[in-house]
Amino acid sequence: MKTVRVFPRRTKATPVDDMAYVGLPDMFVDADKVELSVTFTWDIPRAEWLAKQWERIAPVTIGGPAIAPSDGEFVPGRYLREGYVITSRGCPNKCWFCSAWKSGFQELPIRDGWNVLDDNLLACSEGHIRAVFAMLARQGQRVAFTGGLEADKLEDWHVDLLASLNAKPSLFFAYDEDRDWEPLLEASRKVFAAGFTQASHCVRCYVLIGYPGDSLDNAESRLQGVVDLGITPMAMLYRDRKGLLPPKEWRVFQRRWARPAIIHAKTS
Repeated sequence: MKTVRVFPRRTKATPVDDMAYVGLPDMFVDADKVELSVTFTWDIPRAEWLAKQWERIAPVTIGGPAIAPSDGEFVPGRYLREGYVITSRGCPNKCWFCSAWKSGFQELPIRDGWNVLDDNLLACSEGHIRAVFAMLARQGQRVAFTGGLEADKLEDWHVDLLASLNAKPSLFFAYDEDRDWEPLLEASRKVFAAGFTQASHCVRCYVLIGYPGDSLDNAESRLQGVVDLGITPMAMLYRDRKGLLPPKEWRVFQRRWARPAIIHAKTS
């Protein structure tokens, strides 16, 4: 059975094989089944529209994280480009701005990859985490933890594992609320003491901005504080479930604080 996977938008993680489509079908498509994968809730209306366009090709099902949490194993290359890997699903935390916790938390069988997208890898058992690093060590690729590492859960043995990889990986922490600051400060001390360098800019931090009650001045203060730690921030603009964004000035501001070259040019 020929199954086409369809995505409402293209991202860096979107598969690029011949059976992966972004948007509308073309005249050459041949399929027995269409699976429409939706990552973001604000893409649901477009996904529903796309489903109607693809119905003339083959029966369509709509799924993905925005529709319902997955309870199955991660299959490399199916809905994410080769190299991206998920070894656990969900998160034990219940952050007000995130829905990852609603699906519960489970460890998955470990598949090969080098860009780890787990919602909260450090919440996993020690045995699972060590097995993940054993898998990463044999990849022959520079590793990235773009799913994020919770600074409050970072222990010395985690840092030893991170530092043991052949090339220093890209680390992404998060500074979403005031309570995240002290753990982030401690995490920065640990990773820099372990050999990670500020000059490499491989220690990154997602910084949530533009949420209700936030201001441009407060957001800039948080972002600059991250820079002062020697960490490269990446501003993440808050969107509600409908995908509504803050006013234009927030979007302009976010772009200035999402590109390392711009950040370090204006803070040097």
